[in-house]
This record gives sequence, structure tokens and C-alpha cells, in this order.
Amino acid sequence: MNMLQGAPWLLAHKSMLAVNKPFKVSLYGNDYVLWQDSQGSINALENTCPHMGAMLSEGWCEAKTDGTSRVVCPFHALEFNGRGCTILPGSNKQTLPQLAQLELIIKGDFIWSYGGHEPKIPIPSILNEIAASYELVGHTGDCSVETDLRSMLLNMHDYNHQNGTHRELFKITEVQFEKFIDEGHHSHAYYQMPIASSTLREKLKNLPLFLMPKLIAAHLENHFPHLVIFHSEMPAGTVAQCHFFVPESEGRTRTYVLLFAQPKHPAFNLMKQQFLDVVKVVIEQDAAILSNIYPNAPRKIKLNNEVGMDWVHRNFDSFPEHLSVNS
Repeated sequence: MNMLQGAPWLLAHKSMLAVNKPFKVSLYGNDYVLWQDSQGSINALENTCPHMGAMLSEGWCEAKTDGTSRVVCPFHALEFNGRGCTILPGSNKQTLPQLAQLELIIKGDFIWSYGGHEPKIPIPSILNEIAASYELVGHTGDCSVETDLRSMLLNMHDYNHQNGTHRELFKITEVQFEKFIDEGHHSHAYYQMPIASSTLREKLKNLPLFLMPKLIAAHLENHFPHLVIFHSEMPAGTVAQCHFFVPESEGRTRTYVLLFAQPKHPAFNLMKQQFLDVVKVVIEQDAAILSNIYPNAPRKIKLNNEVGMDWVHRNFDSFPEHLSVNS
């Protein structure tokens, strides 16, 4: 199954890595442990202890006086530095590297990797541009979904599922699609979603409804295959929801969101956690439906406004080349 080897994947934002605490990531069927030392340096090693196979991500980190740190196996407390070297008990001599390193590309606070494959498409600059003019609200919804990468991307670009999967959360009545701009691996989708009115009782039972305007004007900026940015304007501020996708294996895909904002009203700071909670629920609802579909079922019906899904198929099938709708 195609996992688009040669594409870059955002493994984490530095804010997601607590200092000197192991963080597990999976990519292309391999598990790795990441950790950040007190100097802000990021280390990444394969996650399997070479002694008896324990997960290093289940261990801890030992800080050193020079500001560096070692990841420690939870089984026999063997310490490994960022190169994968250790010192065996009873010996003062450091071993040769025992663990493979995962090559990382650090762009500001963004931690990228090609997973050991030759780069076929570049890392986009858009995240650093957003970080320069927006403030980071936080991250949310980090989860591993039992679905392949293509199905995950198709769901994100399925503009018709908002009033199905997310009906009760947002009370969306319909999707009014406006336009799709195809620029190869980069595209934009614009549509509007009217929201049904809610009583106070309904809002108290479903708190996210307090945050919903009467009409959601959606602008999705898409960077194939790893990133979708949901741009939105609200009375309290401008928001950029950055949705990320990482192929953990052929049948599992990780997703999470970094939320950035330009607050316009002091009330926005009071609603930060509510925004993050709403996004988390959206991801949980998507994960639930994706875990309960038959991926190989024949598709006998095609709905209107599936241009985004067509864009995913076109780029998937031609990767690393990109074909526009007019190609």
C-alpha cells in the first residue's frame, strides 16, 4: 500500500515535547522515541532497546550537567545518548551506536522527517509564516486512527460529511460549496455552512454551540499530503487550525491539530480551552467513523462537491508528480 515515501511529515511541534520526557512516534511501520533536552535539542532513535526489546519511550530521561540528556530503558536502566550509544554496567567505555537515528529536519519549532527516504517534495514554508504572525493556542486531538493514509485524507477533503458525522456537534444544515482552486500539491477550498438555531437548553447540553456563528465560512488551505489548514474569522479572533497526518503504518494513520490565532477580543483568551476541546471532539468523531468503514467497498455513488476528494486521488496516484484538474 502506498504511504507516499519521499513526502515530509510533521512529527511534532516543540511545544508537544516536555523537556527530558520520552515521546513516541511511528512512521512507515517503525517506532521511534523523541526527546528534547534542556537546551532545546531534539533527539530521535529507534524505540527498541537493543538488549531485550523494551520500549524506550516507556522509560525516562537522565539530564546531564552539560544540558544534554539520555533516554533510559525502563527494563534495565541502560542510558542511550542521541547517537544511540550506551555504557554497559561494569564498563566505563562508551559503545558504538546501538540504535539507528531518525533524521530530523527542524524548521523553527516544527520537527519534520522524511523517514529515511529520499525527499521527493519540499517542506512547505506556510507553518513558519503562520507562526510568525499568529500565537500558538495549543495542540489537541493527537491520536492513532485505524485507517490508511488515503482514507484519512479523503475524509478531510470530503466536504459533504459535515452535516452527517458532525451534525449533532455543530447543527450544520447544509454545505454550500463555492469554489476549489487546484495548484497541484497546493489547493484551496471555499464553502459555507449554515448553522441551525439552538435553544439555551440545547447549548447547555452541547457547549460548543455557544462558539458557533450562524454561518461558518470555511477556507481550507491544503498542502498534499500532510497538512490541511482551516482558516476562519470569528468576532473574537482569526483562527488557523492546522491538521496534520502521519502514516504510522499501512493501516494506521496519526492525526493531530495545532491551533494558532490572532485574538481580536480579550474574551478569546478565556475560550482557548473550549476551542481546543471542540477540535478534539471533531477528530474523535472522524476517527470513530473511519474505524468503522469497509475501505475496499465498491463506490457506486458519487455526490456533488467531491472535487477535494478527486484532488486527493489525483495526487495520490501521480505522486510525486502533481496533476491539475486540467492536466
